[in-house]
Amino acid sequence: MHAYLLELASLMAVFSFAIVSPGADTAMVMRQAMVHGRREAILTSFGIGTSLMFHVTYTILGLGLIISKSLLLFSIIKWAGAAYLIYMGVMALRAGKSDLNPVADGAEPARQSALRAFGLGFLANALNPKPVLFFLSIFSALVAASTPGMVKFGYGLVMATCLIAWFVGVSFFMTTPRMRAAFSRASKWINRASGMVFIAFGLKLAATKAS
Repeated sequence: MHAYLLELASLMAVFSFAIVSPGADTAMVMRQAMVHGRREAILTSFGIGTSLMFHVTYTILGLGLIISKSLLLFSIIKWAGAAYLIYMGVMALRAGKSDLNPVADGAEPARQSALRAFGLGFLANALNPKPVLFFLSIFSALVAASTPGMVKFGYGLVMATCLIAWFVGVSFFMTTPRMRAAFSRASKWINRASGMVFIAFGLKLAATKAS
């Protein structure tokens, strides 16, 4: 048990830097929070965390190694992910100004369905081959081959929980009244900026090479 705790601590020491590093997932949650609201951003956060468990599971099963060694599979995932991020970027650029204030009769603006909000986060992370290489590298370097599969799955569950907690925190921060008021004033330019960020991450993903 002591050895497993040391492995988990080592994994989290590395993973904590990956959590807080700005990326497409962070941009996705921030835009969801500012454009659609806290509920949607939290659901997107859970989608991202669930996708992380998807990556961890197939890494443990050995499929991650197959994907990393197959140029065809890697390319399919890479181009699908790049196309998805660029599509999200184009949609953000076309969004224009977002009105976060209730409409005149007191009704709330149209909201995303729970499935769509969750799916945005899941797909943004799942259609990215970088986690394949990331989890293969850190599990290979920090986790012993003799560690049981269920223990490795538990490591992934802890990592996913921490990732969700981080993005839920981001969701709450970005939906405070002050932040939403600031976004309402500058929503047109923030939508354009977030669109350019999504497209940039999509192009960066497209340039990724299997190793």
